[in-house]
Amino acid sequence: MTGLTAIMIMGVLTIIVLLVIRLNATPSAVQLPDTLTLPDGTKPTAFTLGPDWLAVITDDEILVYNLDGSLRKRVSIDQ
Repeated sequence: MTGLTAIMIMGVLTIIVLLVIRLNATPSAVQLPDTLTLPDGTKPTAFTLGPDWLAVITDDEILVYNLDGSLRKRVSIDQ
C-alpha cells in the first residue's frame, strides 16, 4: 500500500511539473501593425489574426490586412 501511494504521489507531481513547464512556455510574440486605417464610416465588430494576415469584420464586409497594415482584400458580406 505504501508503494502504491508513493507511485501515485510521484505521478501527480510529474503532472504538475509538466503543466508548469508547458504553461510557462510562451509562444512567439504577435507582431501587430502600429496603426490600422479603416475605411470611412466602417465600425469594427470583430477581429481575427492569421499566420500572415489579420482581419477586421464590420457590419457589411471583411477587411483583410497584411501584418504591415496594408489592405490586402475586401470581402463583401451579403445580408
